[in-house]
Amino acid sequence: MKRFAFGIALFAAAVSGVAQTPSSPAIAGPTDAKAQKSYAEGQQWLKQHYDQSALDSFRKADKQDGGHCAACRKEIIELGKKTGDFKAADAAAQEAIQQAATPPAMAEAHMDRGIVLLREGGAKNNADAFAGADQEFKKALESNPKYSAAYYADGLALANLKQDDAAKAQFQQFVQLEPKAQVERARATRYIERPELARARMAPAFAVTTMDGRRVSLDDLAGKVVLIDFWATWCGPCREALPHMRRIAQKFSSEPLVILSVSLDSDENDQKWRKFVADNQMTWLQTRDGGFTGSMSRLFAVNAIPHTFTIDADGVLQDEHIGDGSIEGKLKKLCDEARRQQEAPSRQQIAAAQ
Repeated sequence: MKRFAFGIALFAAAVSGVAQTPSSPAIAGPTDAKAQKSYAEGQQWLKQHYDQSALDSFRKADKQDGGHCAACRKEIIELGKKTGDFKAADAAAQEAIQQAATPPAMAEAHMDRGIVLLREGGAKNNADAFAGADQEFKKALESNPKYSAAYYADGLALANLKQDDAAKAQFQQFVQLEPKAQVERARATRYIERPELARARMAPAFAVTTMDGRRVSLDDLAGKVVLIDFWATWCGPCREALPHMRRIAQKFSSEPLVILSVSLDSDENDQKWRKFVADNQMTWLQTRDGGFTGSMSRLFAVNAIPHTFTIDADGVLQDEHIGDGSIEGKLKKLCDEARRQQEAPSRQQIAAAQ
């Protein structure tokens, strides 16, 4: 089974880990008693993963609070992006802009609306939404010229408007403001070199620590095909799919393919997970995310397992399956293309020598 909705989330995911405005004040909740009850109901719906019901409750709470519930607006914006209700998210973002009273608050409010529009542009391939996002990010930078995430996000908006030189300039600003090594900086560097990747269906940048203590990031694996496998020891279908995954690991052992299995086992099951991996000869890269609320699960919007993502040598998401699907044919094609890319420099050197 393929799901293409994941592509909708990539644009916001790309900036989710980037540095935000410093020392943001605590977000105020509702003060009206009825609004507080509706807000609490929304939180309960969230815990049960009923996103639309939660969105409705937060909208109700904000209305009951006279449109003064900043915490409600934040939830509406996030849930609106998640569910595709961009109208609700945009209305909440514009309300936040109107009520922003300080430069930091103004920068964050414009940033929030920019991400809503960026995500809408990605979901609908809408140039007007990308142009609106560009305007919002620039307004955020007017209020806070050192807001690094706004440079990164504006680079995405401009790249999707095919304004590559302007996009590269914004990514360069981000790199200069973020000197420490991090996954977003590596991704921004790649976009400076190849801005066309910023408008591709790129897999979100991530870094994990594997079972054997290695730190692995997606951009460090550039040039190789990456298969990400979300699973858990307690998942029956995952255990049934394990021989298939083991067969893939053996069949493609000499190919430019990296397999990363991401376990959703909890901290309490750490030893059980390690024993299961050893007993079942899962010799490829292993990491544990702790559940559906783990950072990798949220980044890839995983809500069912087994769940795999196939990423090509450029970091572009090529395929997604829920369940034990047949993916060998796709992997073979992507590995062949990765090998051709690896061999290309040698061919160019031969041609130059001739």
